[in-house]
Amino acid sequence: MNHRNIVSIIESAPASDGAGVKLRRSLGRAQDLRHDPFLMLDEFFSDNPDDYLAGFPAHPHRGFETVTYMLDGHMRHEDSEGNRGDLGPGDVQWMTAARGIIHSEMPQQTEGRMRGFQLWLNLPAAEKMQPATYRDIPASEIPIVELAGVGTVRIIAGAFAHGTERTTGPVGTRTTEPVFLDLRLDPAAGVQLPLPAGHNAFLYAYEGQVSVGEDRQLLPRRVAGLLSDGDVVSLAAGPDGASLLLLAGRPLREPVVQYGPFVMNTREEIERAVLDYQRGQLVAARPA
Repeated sequence: MNHRNIVSIIESAPASDGAGVKLRRSLGRAQDLRHDPFLMLDEFFSDNPDDYLAGFPAHPHRGFETVTYMLDGHMRHEDSEGNRGDLGPGDVQWMTAARGIIHSEMPQQTEGRMRGFQLWLNLPAAEKMQPATYRDIPASEIPIVELAGVGTVRIIAGAFAHGTERTTGPVGTRTTEPVFLDLRLDPAAGVQLPLPAGHNAFLYAYEGQVSVGEDRQLLPRRVAGLLSDGDVVSLAAGPDGASLLLLAGRPLREPVVQYGPFVMNTREEIERAVLDYQRGQLVAARPA
């Protein structure tokens, strides 16, 4: 086995997005803080409605995928393709903006906790101008594997091998071959998890603390830990247990040029995206 260890950390920082939603951003808080093919990771978490009620009104995207994963609360989304859905605890929306989409995500509660994540996942150049697609994935369709004496694993994307069993998440084939796991580890529990060699991978602890790798480097709460290459990662939860995201993807190794909600390969493509948006041509016309 080739063990993965933490080679770099990206601390999350307070940020605001949409119409003023307060959140914490780790990957993507600066344009050099990415981990190909991952562009950005936001965590939104508040019990104060003033921090989230304004939501994310209609805004454009082109050239990548967005993944919204809800832990608590109720969020409604609508987009320019005519899609509409409601995300509740444990639900996921996987949206491939590709050529272009305009969408909104608005809270459907006036009190209580709103908590979740949004991940931006890059698309290869050959797929950036394909038609947009999206899928709402209810919590009931996301498999949960119980690890005796260790905790649970929710498998949103990719496959998870445990013993002689292999469980696959509901997200279909992607060029980046993403793995998206939500791990809940019992106090002081330890586990070794397989990962595809050659994939870039990182961890994000959102509750508790976890030690990572053979050198047992501590990953504090709300910090992203970028991992070295390898085919297995060892994790050990602290005395209060830990909850963390484990994400991995096949790197694209292509140029990344980003301007706000547009992620392309060249400046000229970005200029075209901005012009298309200004002219109302970002979104492909529907067939008559």
